[in-house]
Amino acid sequence: MAGQFYEGEGAALARQVESCFTDPRGPGTLPTRQRSESRRVRAIVVPHAGYVYSGPIAAHAYRLVAADRPPESVLILGVDHYGASPGAALSDRPWLTPLGPTPVDSDLVAALRHAPTVDVNENAHRREHSIEVQLPFLEYVLPHPRFVPLQVGFGPYEFLKEVADFVRSAVRDRDVLLIASTDFSHYVPSTTAERLDRMAIDQILAQDARGLYETVTRNDISMCGIAPTTVLLAALEGLDVRPRLLRWGHSGEVEKMRDVVGYAAMVFESANERSPVK
Repeated sequence: MAGQFYEGEGAALARQVESCFTDPRGPGTLPTRQRSESRRVRAIVVPHAGYVYSGPIAAHAYRLVAADRPPESVLILGVDHYGASPGAALSDRPWLTPLGPTPVDSDLVAALRHAPTVDVNENAHRREHSIEVQLPFLEYVLPHPRFVPLQVGFGPYEFLKEVADFVRSAVRDRDVLLIASTDFSHYVPSTTAERLDRMAIDQILAQDARGLYETVTRNDISMCGIAPTTVLLAALEGLDVRPRLLRWGHSGEVEKMRDVVGYAAMVFESANERSPVK
């Protein structure tokens, strides 16, 4: 997706990522280079549209990641926009953006594999952008990140809960940052987007995985990442974390348009700021 969702050349992409942080819709400043000795950020929810539209929103969450002790690995839960996989698809090879390669944590991939529900399927990732667009941000805020891409198709809640159980088991004894990649309402008036997105966001803040799933499906909210976000919430169940909404916005803030796409940046933090997540 280089040259489409984000700049296709390394120096231009680095400048674009920095502009997302300094943008008025973003945090307003570049992330700190002075990190905490502990790690509070357990998980984030971020959008995946073109950087001009959603990059500044995502930057609110990545600014917090930049200030924390770096995790040992990152698990990105992405969308299956094209129905490319019957279950949840892993990738087990390095990914490349104009900022350089990002190696995959093969040990975590092995821990996540539970065929046929969760398995390696490289072809399923070929056309998908929801995971890839997170990598330039990760490469900017983390030193030498390792990651695992897990593309989650939409299905019954029981299927998503099973995927979440595998995720929770795989990361239990590992120092892993979880990321759910999702946009919210698609191509509706901004007032409608704000009303519908608030319904979904309230369920995320309540840490209610089933509640989010049922709210989105019952109210026909066009939240493309309902599957990965439901998996994230279910995987965090029982952990002492506190969710916060950092910023909600929409594509109509960038240019005048009748119908917009909604975006949100959210964070789940450990309740005890002095203890690492591991």
